[in-house]
Amino acid sequence: MDLPVPDSVRPLRDRLLQFVEERVYPQEQVLERGMADPEGRAALRALQAEAKSEGLWAPGHPEHLGGLGLPFMDYVYLNEVLGRSEYAMFVCNTHTLQDSIMLDLHAGQEWRQKYLQPLVDGEILSPAFGMTEPDVASSDPTQLQTTAVVEGDEWVINGRKWFTTHAHSARFTVVMARTEPNAPPHSAFTMIIVPNDAPGYRIDRVVPVMGETSGDHCEVTYDNLRVPLANTLGERGHAFTIAQQRLGPGRIFHCMRFLGQAQRAYDLMCRRAAERTAFGELLADKQLVQKMVFDTATEISAARQMTLQAAALLDAGERARVEIGIAKVYGAHAMHNAIDRAIQVYGGAGLTADLPLERMYRQARFARIYDGPDEVHIQTTARLLLKPYREAAGTTPAR
Repeated sequence: MDLPVPDSVRPLRDRLLQFVEERVYPQEQVLERGMADPEGRAALRALQAEAKSEGLWAPGHPEHLGGLGLPFMDYVYLNEVLGRSEYAMFVCNTHTLQDSIMLDLHAGQEWRQKYLQPLVDGEILSPAFGMTEPDVASSDPTQLQTTAVVEGDEWVINGRKWFTTHAHSARFTVVMARTEPNAPPHSAFTMIIVPNDAPGYRIDRVVPVMGETSGDHCEVTYDNLRVPLANTLGERGHAFTIAQQRLGPGRIFHCMRFLGQAQRAYDLMCRRAAERTAFGELLADKQLVQKMVFDTATEISAARQMTLQAAALLDAGERARVEIGIAKVYGAHAMHNAIDRAIQVYGGAGLTADLPLERMYRQARFARIYDGPDEVHIQTTARLLLKPYREAAGTTPAR
């Protein structure tokens, strides 16, 4: 069931796997407390120092920023290992990659020095990204209501965001705001860098999410918040272009982490089946359990091939919208199924915090919503698949 990995990245991947299993797994319950908790923060800092000393720090970041500068496909293979623990990406500072690339491509020199380099170095634990809003369906971001208007040499921002992850510990937030009211929807928004200590930046609450205790998801109000026009990230009206540059590779990274979670759940399930006896025989000898093992192995294998195909196309310069959509939806379901079956094989023990499965199960449910809900990916991908057939038939999509 192990992933065939190119020789160029195999030694690094093996070292990373050993590090995750031997160093990160034992600290997960402490790390779950989050960066706002002193013990959780201290545990994270200690593990980050170990990752740096062992050459496992920022593997996907470019060398000119202090990362290992791995090629895209090599980094994709590492992501499955990182995905085995949701905290490994924080320990090895890969969770900042999308934001670092975004700042590297679009931020001015001031912000590169003030935020980008400290982000890669780990001095800033995490950035925040302000896109989702509570009052509109964020699967349709053209409806976002937060506005930014120009007054003199400043942006004045008003609105409300939520699921601004790590807002309570981040130094800055990249905010997506409507700035061009008369422009077409996909040219009406701009990305703006906002320091989290700016007057008018107010964290209203930490949003409770499925029993999570770390308090990472924040609801934030922007109340006549003023920042210089120099805080514009990229060009005015180009927020959607920047967002797609951020989300495209990010969905591949998510899919590989889905596989890491699924593989970990599969390993736990198989070990339990090989050791646990019920009604006079091992669980591994029971046909229903064997069916769970077979189905999980099949789904993981299929999800891997889908994800690697999408990654290879993206690496070759293709947009790979169909392949990414398929991999994201299927991969999220494969992860959910693997964890769900592992819990079933463990029985009551699988529901407790003695095992990582109950925490992983929450992540599996999130996966079908973040970076676009399944329904949007399915609809968008199906339209792309049907497009050549519609063109041949001379029909147009219904609105």
